[in-house]
Amino acid sequence: MMPKQVRCSCSHPPSPSASPLRGFCAAPCFASSPPSHCPFSSKAGPLLPSSLCVGRAGGGGGGGRRLHATSSVALSSSLTAVEAQDNLSDALKKLKITAIDSTADSLEGCLDCLLQALAQNNTETSEKIQKSGILQVFASLLTPQSSCTAKVANIIAEVAKNEFMRNSCVDAGLIPPLVQLLNCKDQEVLLQTGRALGNICYDSHEGRSAVDHAGGAQIVVDHLRSLCSKTDPANEKLLTVFCGMLMNYSNENDTLQSQLINMGVIPTLVKLLGIHCQNAALTEMCLVAFGNLAELESSKEQFAYTNIAEEIVKLFKKQIEHDKKEMIFEVLAPLAENDIIKLQLVEAGLVECLLEIVQKTVDSDKEDDIAELKTASDLMVLLLLGDESMQKLFEGGKGSVFQRVLSWIPSNNHQLQLAGALAIANFARNDGNCIHMVDNGIVQKLMDLLDRHVEDGNVTVQHAALSALRNLAIPVVNKAKMLSAGVAEAVLKFLRSEMPPVQFKLLGTLRMLIDAQAEAAEQLGKNVKLVERLVEWCEAKDHAGVMGESNRLLSALIRHSKSKDVIRTIVQSGGIKHLATMATSEHVIMQNEALVALALIAALELVTAEKDLENAKLVQILHRLLSDERSAPEIKYNSMVLICALMGSEPLHKEVQNLAFLEVVSKLRSHENKTVAQQASLTEQRLAVES
Repeated sequence: MMPKQVRCSCSHPPSPSASPLRGFCAAPCFASSPPSHCPFSSKAGPLLPSSLCVGRAGGGGGGGRRLHATSSVALSSSLTAVEAQDNLSDALKKLKITAIDSTADSLEGCLDCLLQALAQNNTETSEKIQKSGILQVFASLLTPQSSCTAKVANIIAEVAKNEFMRNSCVDAGLIPPLVQLLNCKDQEVLLQTGRALGNICYDSHEGRSAVDHAGGAQIVVDHLRSLCSKTDPANEKLLTVFCGMLMNYSNENDTLQSQLINMGVIPTLVKLLGIHCQNAALTEMCLVAFGNLAELESSKEQFAYTNIAEEIVKLFKKQIEHDKKEMIFEVLAPLAENDIIKLQLVEAGLVECLLEIVQKTVDSDKEDDIAELKTASDLMVLLLLGDESMQKLFEGGKGSVFQRVLSWIPSNNHQLQLAGALAIANFARNDGNCIHMVDNGIVQKLMDLLDRHVEDGNVTVQHAALSALRNLAIPVVNKAKMLSAGVAEAVLKFLRSEMPPVQFKLLGTLRMLIDAQAEAAEQLGKNVKLVERLVEWCEAKDHAGVMGESNRLLSALIRHSKSKDVIRTIVQSGGIKHLATMATSEHVIMQNEALVALALIAALELVTAEKDLENAKLVQILHRLLSDERSAPEIKYNSMVLICALMGSEPLHKEVQNLAFLEVVSKLRSHENKTVAQQASLTEQRLAVES
């Protein structure tokens, strides 16, 4: 019973029982270096006062984007630091004593003093505010009717820039009144309230929980939806703050991200990006928000029903600066994991943008250009993972994109070689494409590439090229052509490799090549170095993929060659015990392949293999397989065929008699599978005659 062939992923070798779907090839994770640009990998920083700009955080690790700005309050610079601190102490005392009964004017003077002190030394001032206990007083001042409300919210936003103040703000009961202020109409109050809530939520579980409990996220989402179409500067500033607040609220928190998605924030953010594409700050904040949400599968489904692909490609085409392209790349990567969005991005013209980047950066030695080349080519490969997007770009093998990718393979740039080979592996996901590519000379290009990486070569390129050859070898009509071209010999050059991903693809390529190719299977099966290496890899317990593929190739050499010479080579190399163990695999396909190979051994070279079969306790294994109700019909059938074949050996025959097989087999005569039942009758007769 022949197993179906699968085209499998480069990054994670599938289990041998994987569904017979054509697989995908992406940049292999085993050799990936950490990206040199990852703006969303660490938490985005707190929102600062109203004139927002985006830049790199200074002095911090992680490379995350932080939002910073100058104070929104016009402050006098005439006071010395000592005078300011004296005024601060006075203001704190006055606020604490007279906040309830004081007039608006006197309150505003105290609040201005606090803002000025915060502007001069935020951390020290925040510590004094915390010790004074004035935060509890602020809760009573956060009312829509008060003219001081915006300044109080501004002060809270400023102190919440400090990590040690966020829980204090929550404990002082500031979240509920701040959330209530989101319902007011005053734009300045809304702006400062959004800042305050956003800063309190930054990297604070307590802050996020309090905002969640008070229902703040839904109100902000509703504001974004209602204000989305207004393009005046003040409104765009408010929209920017609200986007930032939601980002800090949900960053790296799947539960809160899912909540926002369920609230319908994604279509609103996409609409914002389209309407306000001329506003750099708001556009950038939308991108940060997309990056925050796009990792969730549920978000990709929502994004797929918007025009995100069109908008983001339109935005990408306008970018000149590396940092801005980098931000868009970080959004594109997770979005492009969705097959619908892949096709939308291809139709929106992203591929042409990526090819242009490759052309511009391929010969550059600048760090930014090298990073951009890698990201663009990796993203190109990612777009080819979708069946529809891949086929659209292949265009019957005549597409300009396909032709450009072909030109990457002979390149001297390792990144382009890698991307080119992976792209070919992904184009080779259906028989029609594979046949066309083999007929048009792709095999020689891949072998030439492998030749350049035999001695101390690039492991990722080796892995990618072998992946492409493996996929190309699946169609029956390609096997003989590829064998004639010398693919088996080219692949065997990597037999010395100590890299499991290369070993895995080498084994898979050889197994595909010899399928139903008796002459090639015999030639390889008599190769002592190959067989000894396979036996060695059959014990690679730390690398399940390599171990599984080694066993399968060992079995395939016997099944496809049906050669006594091959069997003797495998017996002499110690391969029998591994085939016996393979028969106990959790994967039916591997069990079956092992049983068929063992049956051929028993039929063709039983005397040679007798001792090894005995030592491998094969008879006991067969008894367990036949006794186990969970064994698949084909396993029971082939186990009985093998039992009959083993009866020709006296010591193995005795083992069969001692284990009372007759009783087990007689029960199978009533098996629901007619083929199994018929074989049970034949086996029972054989056992009865020779008992």
